[in-house]
Amino acid sequence: MNLENHYKKLYHESINKISSDNYHIDTLIDSKNDRRFGLTLIIRPSNEIKKKIQNFLKNFKEIEPNQYYYPNSDIHITVMSIISCYSDFDMSKIDVQKYIDLTEKCLLKGIDLNITFKGITASPSGVMVQGFMNNNELNDIRNRLRKEFKNSNVEQSLDKRYLIQTAHSTIIRFRKELSQKEKFLELLDNSINYDFGTFKVNKFELVYNDWYQREQYVKKIHEFVV
Repeated sequence: MNLENHYKKLYHESINKISSDNYHIDTLIDSKNDRRFGLTLIIRPSNEIKKKIQNFLKNFKEIEPNQYYYPNSDIHITVMSIISCYSDFDMSKIDVQKYIDLTEKCLLKGIDLNITFKGITASPSGVMVQGFMNNNELNDIRNRLRKEFKNSNVEQSLDKRYLIQTAHSTIIRFRKELSQKEKFLELLDNSINYDFGTFKVNKFELVYNDWYQREQYVKKIHEFVV
């Protein structure tokens, strides 16, 4: 996959939808009755990059203060949704150690992976930072995870929603109607090549999480140092 072309296509398609008011407002983001939980392998960007993301978001917050902006604690890259979030998923009913062992088999020591966060893209439901890998290590890990979990007898739903191949990170979600849509889109367009920096991946986290990876709901199951 050519990531640059993929992000660009997604951006233009999504901006057209947002421009024509055909975007998705997340009605569950403030709901106390949202019971969707799952199991995910994630990467967290460096603190330096998260600081740059928060500085980047300041101007958007001034224009659209009522949207949902990811705090530093929740910013992440999804490596793989091992169990995609669904209502009333109960972690006590799975053998957590099996998930740790299967994941560990896929994370080889000496992984040399750098991720560059440069530019933004969009979806009909929000805004994402574009992530670019310096090699194919991340997708090699994903392929190993697919093989190990699909050949196992544990509950899993890998690739159920879509085949993940990117390294993006969601930073804004629409939770209200855009009140200054034109200004918001103009700022997006002016920020399209914003450079957030590069970080070296030295650990992965297996987490129990809600749909938005909010800190108050996330439980770290295991940290894998590579």
